[in-house]
Amino acid sequence: MPSSDLPVDDPVESFWTAPPHHLDDYRSSDAPPSESDVVIIGSGYAGVGTAYHMFNARDPKPSTVMLEARRITSGATGRNGGHVKPDTYAGITRYASLYGVKEAAALQKFESSQVHLVKQLVEKEGLDCDFHLTRGVDAILDADLAEKRTKEYKQLVKDGVVDMKDVAYTPKKDAERVSGVKGAQAAFSFTAAHVWPRKMVHQLLEKLIDQGLQVYAHTPVTEISSTRDERGRWTVTTPRGTIKAKKVVVCTNAYTSSVLRQYKGKIVPVRGVCSHISSPKGAKTPHLPSTYSMRFDAEYYDYLVPRADGSIIVGGAREVFWHDKDSWWDNKNDNELVKNGEKYFDGYMQKYFHGWEDSGAKLDKIWTGIMGYSSDLVPHIGEVPGAPGQYICAGFSGHGMPQILLASQGIAKMVVEDVPYEQTGLPRVFKTSQARLDSKANHMEERFKSVWKRPQPRL
Repeated sequence: MPSSDLPVDDPVESFWTAPPHHLDDYRSSDAPPSESDVVIIGSGYAGVGTAYHMFNARDPKPSTVMLEARRITSGATGRNGGHVKPDTYAGITRYASLYGVKEAAALQKFESSQVHLVKQLVEKEGLDCDFHLTRGVDAILDADLAEKRTKEYKQLVKDGVVDMKDVAYTPKKDAERVSGVKGAQAAFSFTAAHVWPRKMVHQLLEKLIDQGLQVYAHTPVTEISSTRDERGRWTVTTPRGTIKAKKVVVCTNAYTSSVLRQYKGKIVPVRGVCSHISSPKGAKTPHLPSTYSMRFDAEYYDYLVPRADGSIIVGGAREVFWHDKDSWWDNKNDNELVKNGEKYFDGYMQKYFHGWEDSGAKLDKIWTGIMGYSSDLVPHIGEVPGAPGQYICAGFSGHGMPQILLASQGIAKMVVEDVPYEQTGLPRVFKTSQARLDSKANHMEERFKSVWKRPQPRL
């Protein structure tokens, strides 16, 4: 496999990855075993989540090896904002137009349920990962978008198919005061959460290692054999040796095509930007009890997570680089920053939030991360078409935090209990299939075409 399909070396340090951890370069032994019941490729939320559910589903536990191309949990899970924010209303109309209202309602229910399920996981396992249950606020700053979203919201309420009881709508006359966002034209709120994602996954992983999971950092998979051997095992090739496995689970998200070539173009690497903003010690800053999405138009938005220590995580900044398609689309370069990213976040809180004008809040870290965007807007979950015993859990389109916990549980059921996809409880449209791989439609690219034609912003 060409090295360009694998993650790049030396990614920019994120706020989450900056503190060193003993699992960063962890390997259970000098070389992986030559045989294993299961091989999981990827040590992020999806990979560790799958192993966690597998180990909780059956005793004796299947022998399992986890392989990671770089440091442990150094991909999207170690680089996102930690925002567990379900899509409760904004994308429902789009999903309904593609997959029908009932499927859109099922997707909303699936995502909304996971906010409390993550809370239950954190409490059950005693994880110290800065988890906070809160409300997520969508502050819409564009008048036309506010009008459009308001009409869609009212229609969803009227139709009664999608469960809207947790969604609160605030019209323009109160939106700025209620949200605290300057110039808000409308606001919507709903139950959400935020977490230190890498801490959560690392602590789960430590428990799994104690239970027998074998983990290997800096061990990229360069190939999965095209056929099974006489004993029905797949051969997984790495620079540290080969592993014969009955089942292989690919949880590589943006890098899926590095091991499953048939997903090339179906899951596309998309580069994003995230930042950490803090105020001088002793500064009095307003407490933000909610997380935010700052919606400037249909495609340009930021997400904001206020941390308990008073600092702020802000991700997005599409305005400064999305006009340049090559800087983010099919781009794996999380080892460099995007142009003008620092300028974008400079004075961010003072610009958009009431009460922060004299806070002294300023950018203290910025980084990039690589997401795996699905061409048809929904993840690929399930058994790989034409490859019995190979499974995929990827393509979350920058929206994995409210999807992965149950997605990985479904994959685990398929792997250890041999249940068909239809009995996992996962949304029908998430099921990977040959029809999806053969489809010429690319809803994601169609959605972003207008963005690529926008002029470069002036900062």
